[in-house]
Amino acid sequence: MYKYLILTALCITFIIVIVVPVSVPAGDRHPITAEDLWKMKRVASLQVSPDGTTATVVVTDYDIEENKGQGDIWLIATDGSFVRRFTTGETTEGSPVWSPCSRWIAFTAKREGEKAQLHTIPIDGGEAVSLTDMPLGVSSPMWMPDGNRIVFVSKILPGYESDLDSMRAELERRDKDKVTAKVTEDRFYRYWDHWLTDGTIPHLFAVDIETREVTDLTPGWDRLFGPSGINYDISPDGAEIAFTAFRYGSPYDSLTSDLYLMRLEELGRYTNITKENPANDFLPHYTPDGKYILYGRQKIVGFYGDRVRLARYDRRTGEKVELTEAYDRSPSGWVVDRKGKNIYFTAEDRAMRSLFSMSIKGGRVKEIFRGGTNTALAVTPKNQLIFLHQSLSEPNEVYSISTNGKDFKKLSTFNDGILAGIEFGEVEDVTFNGWGEADVQMFILYPPGFDASKKWPLLILVHGGPHGTFGDYFHYRWNAQTFAAPGYVTAMVNFHGSSSFGQDYTDAITGEHGNKPFVDVMRATDYLLDRGFVDESRMAVAGGSYGGYLVSWIGTQTDRYACIINHAGVFDLVTQFGSDWTFGRPRAYGGTTWEDLERVIRWSPAHNMKNYKTPTLVIHGEKDYRVPVGNGLEAYGMLKAMGVPAKLIYFPDENHWVLTARNSIFWYGEFHAWLDRYIDTGPN
Repeated sequence: MYKYLILTALCITFIIVIVVPVSVPAGDRHPITAEDLWKMKRVASLQVSPDGTTATVVVTDYDIEENKGQGDIWLIATDGSFVRRFTTGETTEGSPVWSPCSRWIAFTAKREGEKAQLHTIPIDGGEAVSLTDMPLGVSSPMWMPDGNRIVFVSKILPGYESDLDSMRAELERRDKDKVTAKVTEDRFYRYWDHWLTDGTIPHLFAVDIETREVTDLTPGWDRLFGPSGINYDISPDGAEIAFTAFRYGSPYDSLTSDLYLMRLEELGRYTNITKENPANDFLPHYTPDGKYILYGRQKIVGFYGDRVRLARYDRRTGEKVELTEAYDRSPSGWVVDRKGKNIYFTAEDRAMRSLFSMSIKGGRVKEIFRGGTNTALAVTPKNQLIFLHQSLSEPNEVYSISTNGKDFKKLSTFNDGILAGIEFGEVEDVTFNGWGEADVQMFILYPPGFDASKKWPLLILVHGGPHGTFGDYFHYRWNAQTFAAPGYVTAMVNFHGSSSFGQDYTDAITGEHGNKPFVDVMRATDYLLDRGFVDESRMAVAGGSYGGYLVSWIGTQTDRYACIINHAGVFDLVTQFGSDWTFGRPRAYGGTTWEDLERVIRWSPAHNMKNYKTPTLVIHGEKDYRVPVGNGLEAYGMLKAMGVPAKLIYFPDENHWVLTARNSIFWYGEFHAWLDRYIDTGPN
């Protein structure tokens, strides 16, 4: 599909990619498979050089047999003139960031040992240079504006931050210790798939590029900054760092986050600039002129689905202004043009993540581009926006568009070759009347070769969250095209509670998770039956996380579906207080078990199983701390005890998601096999 010209310069391999038009006869194309998903190149970590001419991305290739991926850095001209592979090797390179002069790239890689360290390399060829040897590795690098130092994140053991050799020795001692107990008195003590009881704390460090001297920029900091590392930005003059951090430390009874400022001439002194807001403040971003810090703000304590307001902090006066109070969506990924006049951001809007702009002064939000899912937004000095774009029928690629919404252009073609050989189903965006006759949006994916004059099996998908959305994006773990490919009409319902349709819609299910979403799924099913191409005797429903909860709830309320698939689903609302994240659950569930047990279990599948009859596939991972594995085991155990046909798939080494290639392919195979057992494939 492509021709390559390979040039070798010391340790770097440059590959100039010349795109040759691909023409594949229709008869040679095939419906997408799980194996196809793992043959695709996964594009992420987009960064644009300060001069705006070149972008970097990390492109990961997976070896299915070896069950591992290899990520390398690629260079992409923002005018579309070239795509070059920049690094190659036996280890994955990650987190590429540009020097202020646009001539060097810093990145993380595991060149030696098990921990990623910081490296730099010139873009015109040369040896990569290792700058750090941190005992617990490095992450999240960022250049200082003068180009002489690089800031990064690394974990430390309190008391050892100034003596890295002693820290390394202590870590080795702990690794050899035969005692494996986890001990805590904190409320927040594990996250996602790992424990937080080892006592390590992330710190910000800076390394001098010439001397390789490492300086701890956050001496004395003794608490976690957030669930996973530190989010920070550096002022244009290099004198100050803004970062997000939890307001309170151990025992972490509150995980409210604030913005802190730290002057580099006064290390160890931190100023909280958002303490007046009882809810979360996060993601600081300095404007290029240094006048303001933009950040996100929420108003409801402990509610992750609360709308994000884009706020502006005046560094001279301390004034704070909410710029998007009248905008009923949640901005993210905000950046500012070089003149400091306009803000550009992405936001979920009606099941898509589109591009928007507004004045730094506030006012009207303008839509620049609608369609698909757009992330990693950057703005060049020539008012060009560079970003990653994907849709239900295309994985991430690098695109550009002018800030006025013109000249939408694809800059990379990493997956065009494999996509040319795949026959995708058509996608339809529809709206139907759901709960209370309100409009509910839904994507319908038709299988390849769909014929509306015939009757097809139906698969209804239920997304997680619940405050998320089934968006127009290429989801590797829940790929709707792959679900539809064998011959299923596949529907993705954005029920009440979904994000991207306004705050009232998102918050509409608080205290009753099983009510309005259930009605919406039933109405979606009725809508599709009325279209005339669905076989009512061959219908299934599947969901993960909250989606797994709702399909279990559906099983307690109706037997209209021939089978159910429950992946990592919440089953017992009481046991969810064993989750990694117990904050906000009383609001979400309408009460607590110790104050109003009946109200909580009113919507708990585990406590309403009397009429459950539908054959169910239950899938769960041992390392799932968001929805602890007991939920899956309890669901399966009850179903078997009741005599309901059920099958359990348990992954001892996966978390809330199935992330490894071999397990993922197996997962898709079992998913389709369960459907085929009860609703068959293809038309009648």
